[in-house]
Amino acid sequence: MLEGVKHVILVLSGKGGVGKSTVSTQLALTLKEKGFKVGLLDIDLCGPSVPYLLQLEGKDVHQTDGGWVPVYADNDQKLAVMSIGFLLNSRDSAVVWRGPKKTAMVKQFLTDVCWGDLDYLLIDTPPGTSDEHISVMEALKAVKCDGAIIVTTPQQVSIEDVRKEITFCKKTEIPVLGIIENMSGFVCPSCTECTNIFSKGGGEALAQLAQVPFLGVLPIDPRVGALLGKACVTELPDSPSAKTFNTIVQKIT
Repeated sequence: MLEGVKHVILVLSGKGGVGKSTVSTQLALTLKEKGFKVGLLDIDLCGPSVPYLLQLEGKDVHQTDGGWVPVYADNDQKLAVMSIGFLLNSRDSAVVWRGPKKTAMVKQFLTDVCWGDLDYLLIDTPPGTSDEHISVMEALKAVKCDGAIIVTTPQQVSIEDVRKEITFCKKTEIPVLGIIENMSGFVCPSCTECTNIFSKGGGEALAQLAQVPFLGVLPIDPRVGALLGKACVTELPDSPSAKTFNTIVQKIT
């Protein structure tokens, strides 16, 4: 099912709540705006937020003889999305599964979805280094994985967890494409001035320490958070986030 996919990129983080799914969706939307055909696979089984972030809640996944057909976020079918959120009855439904069932679900997402021809497949993973991550690595052994983008926030507690994620990548032989420092400062929606409400520079320092590329800084911007299903590079082209996403896409492509 991944034979038509040219590039596979994982989006990882050692800690929850760092905005990894938001980064994944905006990266996918930015790549689409650049003319690429993109797939976004949400394997965060216990907290699937991609359907909400792309305004696709309530959409149905159809099964054919060839496998599952993903949900398309646009009429041009340039952004295909798959998430367990499409298989649940409501946003409040909880996935209470043990490891083996999670593993089987992840493998099914990777082997039974008709992605078709894609330039990029982004895989939004849950935080940590759990069963889901190992299942993805095993399923991708026959497919070339370009590498992982690691998302962190500048606080020290997040940096410590992300260091473990880098170790995981090294042990599983996943190239680290770079680190993104998210929530670095707050952009005032009135005057657009950026204020550092947390510490700053932790992600960049970690990238230097681990000797991996540093992809950029993303501030907290309420305007970006409100762009459900829309790319900030087109809706807010002059914002710091749009400039950073353009730079990240330029680096990874």
